[in-house]
Amino acid sequence: MTFHETTDIPGLNLADLRLNGFKVYALPSSTEVSPVRAGRRDFYKMGLVNGDMTINYGGQLLDIKGTALLFINPRIPHSLVGRVNRTGGYSCIFTETFISGRDLQYSPLFRVGDNPVIPLNTEQAGFMTGLFEKILTVYNGDYLHKGELIKSCITLIIHEALRIQPAQQVQPLKNGVGRIAHLFTDLLERQFPIERNNDPLALRTAQDYASHLSIHVNYLNRAVKEVTGKPTSAHITARVIAEAKALLHHSDWSVAEIAYALGFEYPAYFNNYFKRLTGSTPNAFRKV
Repeated sequence: MTFHETTDIPGLNLADLRLNGFKVYALPSSTEVSPVRAGRRDFYKMGLVNGDMTINYGGQLLDIKGTALLFINPRIPHSLVGRVNRTGGYSCIFTETFISGRDLQYSPLFRVGDNPVIPLNTEQAGFMTGLFEKILTVYNGDYLHKGELIKSCITLIIHEALRIQPAQQVQPLKNGVGRIAHLFTDLLERQFPIERNNDPLALRTAQDYASHLSIHVNYLNRAVKEVTGKPTSAHITARVIAEAKALLHHSDWSVAEIAYALGFEYPAYFNNYFKRLTGSTPNAFRKV
């Protein structure tokens, strides 16, 4: 699959990134508003931003003023909408193989639904600036174990961010119903993003998820409805539609390839499904 890449990362070589697992760079200053096409990539992004800008993160517009830490989950479509005045800072991007993928997926900083922006005061900004400058110096140097040192700096930044602004507290799972609902939502998220058009979505129905979790579908439906207020099928449908929209906007696959990747036997079934839920055909949506 080919996603459209933005050009806002100076000197980025994706082949080198996948080989080494990380890249660090200083953010260019600008006095212009620079819209950037939304996109999804296969690496995480952690940045120290100083300036005035607006980003689109999963459809939510977030304003950044002053100095802030920014944590980007690659599974969430994101883009720089605009920036004014002079902006600067540092950014570090890394793959799941560089930092433990499980640690990233379950970190509150990268969790879907949480605010990825953490504002910093003057003291915190100075400390974080020193850490990013250290990473950049090590990255550009010839130290034999630079990868391990950079991992340590990234880990320190993540822990400091959690200390500065504790993540939203997740309610403990007090009973079996809560646990089942959690297992379902976790399993649902792990089906995405779709990365290959020859590997169709395996779990499409509530029965599919119930079978995978080794429980009766009625129990799954009761648990999910009790905890979330929405039926299991509604969660699945919303996630499939969100993925369909992302693939239509950010991939060069044909509608037929997208239909197959999402588990539809025939493109016509996908067309009818998409139009019924969005009011638009896939081809019309792609042109918007």
